Amino acid sequence: MLRLTHFGVGNLRDLELTVQPGEILCLSGPSGSGKTRLLRAIADLDPHDGEVAFNGSRQNDLPAHQWRRRVMLVPAESQWWEERVGAHFPLDAREEWEALGFSDNPLSWHVSHLSTGEKQRLSLWRALARGPSALLLDEPTANLDSHSRYLTETWLQARIREHGWPVIWVAHDEAQIEGVADRHFAIVAEHLKEVPCRSSS
Repeated sequence: MLRLTHFGVGNLRDLELTVQPGEILCLSGPSGSGKTRLLRAIADLDPHDGEVAFNGSRQNDLPAHQWRRRVMLVPAESQWWEERVGAHFPLDAREEWEALGFSDNPLSWHVSHLSTGEKQRLSLWRALARGPSALLLDEPTANLDSHSRYLTETWLQARIREHGWPVIWVAHDEAQIEGVADRHFAIVAEHLKEVPCRSSS
């Protein structure tokens, strides 16, 4: 369980939020409203007020690298530092490439040859292969065509349910939110406002 208590970052103030194991909480709001900054603060990448805790362990009580491995942020634009894709993955990474729509195993591919959409799908696989306990997803399908988006949404939902990860998923597309969200919150001024969605109605 991921919990925010008296949490504040940027213009957002005094947030109280709990995300249960296996729950997908979608977060929406206009550009500049603070969605990405909120995820970064939860991941201990930006300073904030209040407290974040995961399964009883407080963010402030753990070294930053340990917290980020446990509560993992997948940013909208991924970073790659090795020449080949496979060098970014643990040796025992579960094979997921077919489920993500790749016709061949991309682990031997050169990063410089990847499209933006391929990088986005591979960054998600890379994150999940590292064994997180909770996920912070910043528009994880923004650069994908409709078919790849469907495959990625299906794959993500299955893995989230399988592992019981609490998830905060930043999204703009209403159809996607209706399809994946257990709960939906929108940023309105300094606060989060719950928005009814299909799965909660």
